[in-house]
Amino acid sequence: MAFQKNIQKFREDKQLTQEELAKAVGVSQPQIAKYENGVSVPNVIVGVQIAKTLGVTCEELVND
Repeated sequence: MAFQKNIQKFREDKQLTQEELAKAVGVSQPQIAKYENGVSVPNVIVGVQIAKTLGVTCEELVND
């Protein structure tokens, strides 16, 4: 799944830790880890917040 790889790549490109991203979007650090490991996916609202925080579009987060 492209999402799990993209979220980690864009987060690292922005030099954010999982904890920092989690705080910015209002979820826990373990939840960000679950997204990056493909265990779960965020709801639309959290997905949009992640994209905004990382400075990318939602499309960029989910596309290969």
